[in-house]
Amino acid sequence: MLKKLSSMSPLDEPLPRDWKCYMSPQGRRYYVNTISNGKSLQPQHKQKNSKLINSVTFPLPLHMSEQQLLKPDEWSYCDYFWGDRKDPQRSTTVSGFEVLLQKQLKGRQMQKEMAEFVRERIRIEEEYARNLSKLSQIPLAAHEEGTLGSAWAQLKKSLADEAEVHLKFSSKLHSEVEKPLLIFRKNFKKDMKKFDHHMTDLRKQLAIRSAAVEKARKALANRQKDLELKSQQLEIKLSSKTEEDIKKVRRRSTLAGDDLMRCVDLYNQSQSKWFEEMVTSSLELERLEVERVEMIRQHLCQYTTLRHETDMFNQSTIEPVDKLLRSVDPARDRELWVREHKTGELRPVDMNI
Repeated sequence: MLKKLSSMSPLDEPLPRDWKCYMSPQGRRYYVNTISNGKSLQPQHKQKNSKLINSVTFPLPLHMSEQQLLKPDEWSYCDYFWGDRKDPQRSTTVSGFEVLLQKQLKGRQMQKEMAEFVRERIRIEEEYARNLSKLSQIPLAAHEEGTLGSAWAQLKKSLADEAEVHLKFSSKLHSEVEKPLLIFRKNFKKDMKKFDHHMTDLRKQLAIRSAAVEKARKALANRQKDLELKSQQLEIKLSSKTEEDIKKVRRRSTLAGDDLMRCVDLYNQSQSKWFEEMVTSSLELERLEVERVEMIRQHLCQYTTLRHETDMFNQSTIEPVDKLLRSVDPARDRELWVREHKTGELRPVDMNI
């Protein structure tokens, strides 16, 4: 609650008659005038240094230089999403925190699509492995002989070995890349809803408190107008009734001032709470985004590692084929074939009569 100080001024001097000073828990002083000597006194306000935008109080441009970033040189979420912006698809505005939430939800969707991409790669690898295995079992050119036949048989065997490599690759993609991507995002949506509801409630409360301040401000202005009117009547005609009326109006004006100060203090409390939660929540969203990006980076690195391993394993299946192909010798094949299939070494000679 506001503390009313009836004998304190900015210079620690007694206030003029019918002025009152109010102090909030934050140490701010507020001055409300009533009437002195039958004339209206206007309080000397300091130059306005703030403005209200969508129920949030922001400094005017001349006073923005007084603020410093909470996390300089880091481009942190907690420094750049305090204002609202227009929704390009609608005529409404969205809060800076909602922009951060949309970023998180978009990241969640991107993560889902990455997992789907990996799943499709797994499907392709499995299908490729099955086709390689089938191809290795086709008995085409199975009767080739000699060193060329051995190389051909090894080439067909390498297809079966390569099929096994791709099956292992697809299995590791599922367990080491796709599955972690899906697990990480499992509770993400629930966490985002919690953040959204909490910050939305705080912003609604701030709007309610802001409206209450404006209502109390208008009520005070009306009471002061009534007081001014009664004061003018008092100047024209002195009577006990007029004096009694002016006392009532003055009390109402004082109560209206009290109510305004109370509403302002409640508003400042709400804005302070919203400010603290904005900083805390935006930093948490920032941490989650860093964690998401780093997690995806690590698993994509694992993807490339597995792919390199697959290439190495495939290379190992090809190496025996390369070795046998380098050993293919037409002369040796001819020798082997001749030894196995020769029908006689004696050559025909001329017939003698």
